[in-house]
Amino acid sequence: MGFSFRTFTSALALSTLLAMGAAHAKELVMYNGGDVTSLDPHKLSGDWEDRVEGDIFEGLFTEDAKAKPIPGVAESYKTSEDGLTWTFKLRDDAAWSDGEPVTAEDFVFAFKRLMDPKTAAQYAYLQYPIKNAEKINKGEIKDLDQLGVKAVDDKTLEITLEHPIPYYPSLLTHYTAYPVPKHLIDKVGDAWVQIGNIVTDGPYKPVEWVPGSHVLTAKNEHWHGGKEKLDIDGVRFLSMEDVSAGFRRYQAGEIDLMTDYPKDQFKFIQENLPGQGHFAPFAGLYYYVFNTSKPPFDDAKVREALSLATYREVIGPKVLGSGEPAAFGWVPPGMNNYPEEGARFDWAKDPYPQRVEKAKELLKQAGYGPDKPLDITLSYNTSDNHKRIAVAIAAMWKPLGINVSLVNTEVKVHYANLRQGDFQVARAGWLADFNDPVNFLDLLKSGIEMNYGRWSNEEYNSLLDKASTTQDLEKRAGILEQAEKIALDDDAALPIYFYLSENIVSPKIKGFEDNVFDKHRTRWLSMTE
Repeated sequence: MGFSFRTFTSALALSTLLAMGAAHAKELVMYNGGDVTSLDPHKLSGDWEDRVEGDIFEGLFTEDAKAKPIPGVAESYKTSEDGLTWTFKLRDDAAWSDGEPVTAEDFVFAFKRLMDPKTAAQYAYLQYPIKNAEKINKGEIKDLDQLGVKAVDDKTLEITLEHPIPYYPSLLTHYTAYPVPKHLIDKVGDAWVQIGNIVTDGPYKPVEWVPGSHVLTAKNEHWHGGKEKLDIDGVRFLSMEDVSAGFRRYQAGEIDLMTDYPKDQFKFIQENLPGQGHFAPFAGLYYYVFNTSKPPFDDAKVREALSLATYREVIGPKVLGSGEPAAFGWVPPGMNNYPEEGARFDWAKDPYPQRVEKAKELLKQAGYGPDKPLDITLSYNTSDNHKRIAVAIAAMWKPLGINVSLVNTEVKVHYANLRQGDFQVARAGWLADFNDPVNFLDLLKSGIEMNYGRWSNEEYNSLLDKASTTQDLEKRAGILEQAEKIALDDDAALPIYFYLSENIVSPKIKGFEDNVFDKHRTRWLSMTE
């Protein structure tokens, strides 16, 4: 990674815990899934990282207990009549954890850093609505000062957009819109994220970070909301990918909150842990991505055959046993500014045996069959649940004459392989960052780093570009639905199911609200002894 990290023996962590009264501290222990890559908001991409980052940083907007956008560092804001210029007044008491004030220049610095190609921020594209952001990020404009962000004074920030967007406050809750401490980065550079250096502006601050083990947070005494309003003293975010081991520790009382669980324990949880399982629908998609840049998945017939032969209807109810709804489209239901159903595969209602026969015919047309079987690898990040799904889908593909080799790696390696194109078929998942269908449709747009399969379609790209400048929301929805149908017709990727939240919450945790984004910031939670 290029960083050196201090462990929990650091003087800072020890002094903070002593100040809290370690023996009586209310420490929430969370099973957080994958290992955190960085504490730098410009170096992240996973929901397990967002859970940490959303506690220690705060943007212009933040989320309430139901994940709806509310003012954060911004005390107030106004927009121009044409919807292009947003002016934010920052809170006078907004401060970094070292006591330095959070200024408009910190936001300007952060947005410029995010868009600077040298930063190589995977998620920079989320903030492309800012004027000149995309051109700067792609190197077409070299002058970072051309970015549409300006510090009018220390506490006034002005952002100019390329076009009006209906979901901008929601987008500003994302970690790509967090400020970063200019005064510290100017002094120590990339070492700013090391424990002992790092300062943050959220309700909590990190005091330990042991890669492969955990991140530990404590209250930020300089947070504008007041540390006395925080019931929980800190969170120990455990880096664990063995969900079965995590669940055993939860049952033993060693973990307070699970963000995943072994799906074969669904019935047990319902019967034996009443009220602790939180399985609510939320805006997320579980899918497989094809590497369309190489044979055989550069052939749409092969992609369609595998999609047809995937018996989605049994994955949630039977394979997992937890009831996730089958995905016959790309955009989850219930997204704002979009039809409830959206586009669907033409064959979505065909009986499964009929789909399998069509799949066999397509593979035959593509040159595969009993005399020429198709050998492929299916990659997934280490998880009993992902393995269960992969084994089931490999069995569904077997009657087509497809031999599947399963490859599993830890989550950081898995997604690095996806970004590098080092896979044939691979598991991926996407959780909505803001309530708009474009958040999912952008995953298939050319030039987007999260378009792991490198699928490219000019008409699709053009429709997304057209939608971005269409202010009539009904017309915009129609354009986006047309784009979704193009992706489905060409089998750009293989949607499998729409997510249900997977949280197991100890009865001693209060204030946990199920919501469509499955975001649960610690500031809203409380804990009984």
